[in-house]
Amino acid sequence: MSRRKARPGPSAVRPSAPAVTAESPCPCGLDAPYGACCGRFHTGTGGTAPTAELLMRSRYSAFVVHDEAYLLRTWAPETRPGEVDFDPGLRWTGLEIEDTTEGTAFHQRGTVTFTARHVHDGEPGAMRERSRFARHEGAWVYVDGDVTG
Repeated sequence: MSRRKARPGPSAVRPSAPAVTAESPCPCGLDAPYGACCGRFHTGTGGTAPTAELLMRSRYSAFVVHDEAYLLRTWAPETRPGEVDFDPGLRWTGLEIEDTTEGTAFHQRGTVTFTARHVHDGEPGAMRERSRFARHEGAWVYVDGDVTG
């Protein structure tokens, strides 16, 4: 989910994000409203994600709601792009966590393998990635990932 793009020109229009409110179901798939789940990390009211898996879920939700600031803030400095590309023809529709290794309060690194479902220009699809996470100044950050499908 590490999409990058060139800086838009003055006439470029950013795509609009889907309407997700604090009371909406969280896009990450956990059984909680967005405001009490990933939204608390996006706003900073819930601190930082305590595990690599929760960071992965919150980053997926940030892609859904087009929260570029959160995505950049939770990206490792050595791999962080200048901005995030939100494809106007892409709508994320579901997240399935398949596997995690390490990534808890007792670890410095972790991986999360997931499938993110989407609709792109009206066609359903899925992206599978094994993402790598590490601690940076005490907080979990996304380092990079291998897209496998």
